[in-house]
Amino acid sequence: MAVEVYLNFNGNCRQAVEYYAEVFNTEKPEIMTFGETPQHPDYQLPEEAKNLVMHTRLNINGSRVMFSDTFPGSPFIEGNNVSLAFVSNDVELIKNAFDKLKQDGTVVMDLQETFWSKSYGSLKDQFGIEWQFSHEE
Repeated sequence: MAVEVYLNFNGNCRQAVEYYAEVFNTEKPEIMTFGETPQHPDYQLPEEAKNLVMHTRLNINGSRVMFSDTFPGSPFIEGNNVSLAFVSNDVELIKNAFDKLKQDGTVVMDLQETFWSKSYGSLKDQFGIEWQFSHEE
């Protein structure tokens, strides 16, 4: 597994990923929207979020690049919309790296099981780098 780039967009992710797929002559991306995800019974998904891209990826010349829109109301700063994704099939490796980076960093989402990953979490390290950790078989 590799460290991968994760790009965030402000509502125009679908347009961007389709553009990059054409530019780099990749397969058409599979896009999952926020509206297609399992909904929490106590939380009503805002209408403006339903068609936004929650996740998609492209294989660009051997590198996997992941994309999503920011959730409505979440901060978006053009130029700072890049994070690194540490993807591994080793849960202990994920936990150890996450625990070390969070010591002088800021946890955004603690490691936990999600519908897409056995172990997912995100943080900003002491140098201001955004990291996402995800278990993948």
